[in-house]
Amino acid sequence: MALRPVQLNIKAVNQSVVARFWAAALGWSILHEGVTTYVGPPGDFIWPDPRTVGIDVVPVPSAKTPAKNRVHLDLATTSATHQKELIARLQSLGAVPVDVGQKNVPWTVLADPEGNEFCVLEPRDTYQNTGPIAAVVIDCTDPQSMAHFWGEAIDWPVHETTDNTATLRAPQGTGPYLEFLRVPIPKTAPDRIHLDLMPYPTDDKATEVSRLHSLGATDLDLGQGNVPWTCLTDPDGHEFCVLASP
Repeated sequence: MALRPVQLNIKAVNQSVVARFWAAALGWSILHEGVTTYVGPPGDFIWPDPRTVGIDVVPVPSAKTPAKNRVHLDLATTSATHQKELIARLQSLGAVPVDVGQKNVPWTVLADPEGNEFCVLEPRDTYQNTGPIAAVVIDCTDPQSMAHFWGEAIDWPVHETTDNTATLRAPQGTGPYLEFLRVPIPKTAPDRIHLDLMPYPTDDKATEVSRLHSLGATDLDLGQGNVPWTCLTDPDGHEFCVLASP
């Protein structure tokens, strides 16, 4: 039994602006517009996409707080020229440079039109086959514990660990990495960005939610009422949802 990450949920005051930015930034398309706006690789609308993690932009009334998001995207590049050109293109789309204390590093930190931070990485061999999203990065107080929980939840093996990081990758070697980065400050506010998971067609959602509870997940009441998805938090307090199969 396992769950599959199907999309990254991004909250936005101006749903269409954020969706258009990320579609243009990644070279993807807006594939579905409704209550939420789904952005994914160009072509026919396939959900969940078997190749990667899509982006679902969800309208909310409140703007992002000044605090740095604890979940962000790292974007891949193939050369120094590509990195420079991508940064320039992203800024022309509305991204702005931000200082999150990164100091002198080979990557560039930007924020989307609503202030959601992301990184444009220097070219790294590790990320040459991920697609435009190199990694989904989650700040946490214990990367190894988080890697254990999420590895069991989605059945992704641990790719690499250090004292301050842990990295998972889908066993088939496709799509972005899932990375956990140690930070000294515990989580204190709701995430602006979170992962949505889904059972495989042969698995039962209620059984999977029960399994997550046994791994350390906690139920989360956001006032969502009677909805087909289940809201949970992981052992570090990060929100995520388990969606019903289509």
